[in-house]
Amino acid sequence: MKLTLWISLFIAFYTFVGYGFLLYFIIKIKRAIKGKPVIPVVNDDDLPTCTLIVAAYNEEHFISQKIANSLQLNYPAGKLKFVFVTDGSSDRTAEIISEHPQIQLLHRPERAGKIAAVHRAMEYVDTEVVVFTDANTFLNPEAITRICRHYSDKTVGAVAGEKRVQIDANADASAAGEGFYWKYESALKKWDSELYSVVGAAGELFSVRRNLYQDVPADTVLDDFMISMLIAAKGYRIIYEPEAYALETASENVSEELKRKIRIAAGGIQSILRLKSLLLPFKFPVLSFQYVSHRVLRWTVTPFFLILAFITNFALAFAGKGWFYELLFVGQVLFYLLAILGFILEKRHIRVKALFIPYYFCVMNYAVLAGIIRYFTTKQSSVWEKAQRKM
Repeated sequence: MKLTLWISLFIAFYTFVGYGFLLYFIIKIKRAIKGKPVIPVVNDDDLPTCTLIVAAYNEEHFISQKIANSLQLNYPAGKLKFVFVTDGSSDRTAEIISEHPQIQLLHRPERAGKIAAVHRAMEYVDTEVVVFTDANTFLNPEAITRICRHYSDKTVGAVAGEKRVQIDANADASAAGEGFYWKYESALKKWDSELYSVVGAAGELFSVRRNLYQDVPADTVLDDFMISMLIAAKGYRIIYEPEAYALETASENVSEELKRKIRIAAGGIQSILRLKSLLLPFKFPVLSFQYVSHRVLRWTVTPFFLILAFITNFALAFAGKGWFYELLFVGQVLFYLLAILGFILEKRHIRVKALFIPYYFCVMNYAVLAGIIRYFTTKQSSVWEKAQRKM
């Protein structure tokens, strides 16, 4: 039982904290031997042609801002195209886009899901690079330039931008927790990229070489993750570019964030089953190490080990196996009590920042459990399930 407890604690620690420490240590050694990586300097004439694809579903409240933001992006004249696809939208999204001749609008009344819309948009792309971004996110002016400069390296097949969550001083647990999570994720992605490759890209902002793009199955939930990882599976690297960022507001509340996380977790299981070759380290040993450490453990076994750690710790503490196990159990109980207190206060709209992290941590892991159950008990749909965002 003691061995079970320590294995459970080790896996949980490694998943959420230990991998970050190990990665940072490896990067320090690599820099000491080879120096810091050199950021490529590319002239405007050498930047590749690029298409920006925006898949929008009923985004009339954001789309005018998105159009203005897109048209203000700095990129060499004649090298950047815009394709907005609004399939299934029943509001004024398509009408608003049609007022801008610089943008190619694709619209069908049928709603087939985001990935079907993306596949259709890709048929119109004839540039060297394609950049994907969401309709409710806003890019910094230099985002496309910062991304596309990396394609001067022939080993780079995809580039992931940074997701930033806009939070204010009165942020609730969903906003503060999500913001903290993405800051930590950004640090891990920087180190992953420097070691070898980012493990997947987020749909808020990422790009791929057009000739490496591969359609994913129509029922794919995490299309952004699958598209980028299929390129990594071909032997190309995914680079992280923090100077290209997409800014979005947080989920409207924890319930909306939970809905989004459960969908991501279900999609994570689907992706792992479809990317089984990346679990074998023989072909890509470093990528497989990163993939298992950064994604697979989070999306599969770690939440179960957290439960197992609590149960075995309870048994050892009450079996009189020593004061250390009793103290450890008290620590676990206090952590989860803080999370429960955070939940109660959140329902009453009382903000206590010290409780955001334990509360959000528990929400994340509950979402993984719920997502696993959802994947194996219900049919997955690629049709958009939008989480409501703060306005």
